[in-house]
Amino acid sequence: MQKNPRGESSNLILYGMNSPNVIKVVIMLEELELAYELRHVAVFRGEQFTPQFLGMNPLGKVPVLIDPLLPRPLAESGAILFWLAERSKLLLPADGPARYEIMQWLMVQMSSIGPMLGQLNHFRLLTKDSQPYAHGRYFAVAQRLYALLNERLAEREWLAGHAYSIADIATYPWARYLEQHGFEPERHPALLRWRNAIAQTPAVTRAELRMREAFNALSTQTRRAATSEDLDRFFGRTSNMPPADFSGVTR
Repeated sequence: MQKNPRGESSNLILYGMNSPNVIKVVIMLEELELAYELRHVAVFRGEQFTPQFLGMNPLGKVPVLIDPLLPRPLAESGAILFWLAERSKLLLPADGPARYEIMQWLMVQMSSIGPMLGQLNHFRLLTKDSQPYAHGRYFAVAQRLYALLNERLAEREWLAGHAYSIADIATYPWARYLEQHGFEPERHPALLRWRNAIAQTPAVTRAELRMREAFNALSTQTRRAATSEDLDRFFGRTSNMPPADFSGVTR
């Protein structure tokens, strides 16, 4: 895997918390060996909806990257990966078919793998009998997506092209949910081979350490202290929606 020598002065700041979309950016920063600072956003306390944060990302979502080479903050993890790859000229070819194959699979992660597995995570917070259709729907979609990744990786070492790329970095944190979502790892051998190869890279080891140091204690503290009003705000629940018990989030 290509590396950029560490040592350039950088005032990169990444706002985030414990989530797959944040760790993918941290992995990328470590792959490129860029100097950066992590700043925790207490999403269960609503910090993502403060005027200061909405000024950086009007959607009120993490991650957000501050880079002195950009005129304003950059949001959306896929866009951040594209920017960092082009900034460093690594992990994404400058042109040609390989570039667009990587872009395609990054878009698959952004449009399908992340949103659909995220919805399964959401409804798994509830008991199955409270939302059986929703749980069944997203379980079925997740099953198809995991199978798709396994089938593709059975034919190639990496998701796109012939080299490790931002498509792999983007998808890896979501693929770690396989067992947690109730799927049998032995039925996805190619996916596991690929996932284990990425997990053993020095960049991932460093990224996970940085995430633990910067976010774990703060994220756990604010999550456990969340009130029902905090959870409603976090999940975007309004008074005209049917009731649902998300108290398991705080345990």
